[in-house]
Amino acid sequence: MAKTSNVTQAGKAKDGKSKDGKPKGAKSKKAKAGESPDAKAGAGEPLGNKDYERELKKLHVELVKMQEWVKHAGLKVCIVFEGRDTAGKGGTIKAITERVSPRTFRVIALPAPSDREKSQMYVQRYLGHLPAAGEVVIFDRSWYNRAGVERVMGFVDGETLKKFYDAVPKVEKAMIDSGIILIKYWLEVSEAEQTKRLTARIHDGRKTWKLSPMDLKSYAKWYDYSRARDDMFKYTHTAWAPWIVADSNDKKKARLNIIADLLSRVPYKEAPREKVKLPRREKDKSYREPKHVVERIKERY
Repeated sequence: MAKTSNVTQAGKAKDGKSKDGKPKGAKSKKAKAGESPDAKAGAGEPLGNKDYERELKKLHVELVKMQEWVKHAGLKVCIVFEGRDTAGKGGTIKAITERVSPRTFRVIALPAPSDREKSQMYVQRYLGHLPAAGEVVIFDRSWYNRAGVERVMGFVDGETLKKFYDAVPKVEKAMIDSGIILIKYWLEVSEAEQTKRLTARIHDGRKTWKLSPMDLKSYAKWYDYSRARDDMFKYTHTAWAPWIVADSNDKKKARLNIIADLLSRVPYKEAPREKVKLPRREKDKSYREPKHVVERIKERY
């Protein structure tokens, strides 16, 4: 039986201790999923592929358990990913969704707003994507575009930004009061690491699509983004919807740490499941493989 999360929406542990005197939710030596691989890799050292894949596999098992409980209990989970360019949001989201159902985990990555959407209430285009019962919705960037890129690139005036800061905590409180579990992650990366990753996007044919004209303009505005981030934390970090910051200079460790944190913030346990047994396959001795003309994939590998 998987553990039930002992972390509240605000990220604070509930009171009480287990029989061995440890806080509830504390991992014993036998615990596997979410257990830090640093003990083997060494704190601060890069995580090897084998260690990473081993830990990720354990976490994937727990994510599937969480998914089944979300469906069983009708939970509504909304996860927001924000951060600097190249901070690893996309890779983390892929790591989360790799082994779960896309019908339960939906990823929302909206393009720039249309002229019609620009005329709407700002948050309106996001509301229709919020989770219903039995769903986990992941926003790859979100309504916080207003506090970030729109502010830094001059797409929004000061008065409109002030109204945004005032309104967002209230909107998020309404979301949570409706039963949504809202989790907001900010991925932080250093100047040097961002430069390294953006340079890779220029020269790696697999990554060129990730490099937009806006990324190049944003690159020169590091401290403008720092100020925007600081104000966003100041005005929108609340007890009911706190910002959770992850160091993503090491992508592999960041993914593991974020998934482990996510699992601690969504209360779940192993959902009831009937024992599965494959049925006996029917026999049809009269069937013959057809000789229809079809095209087949050339075996190049």
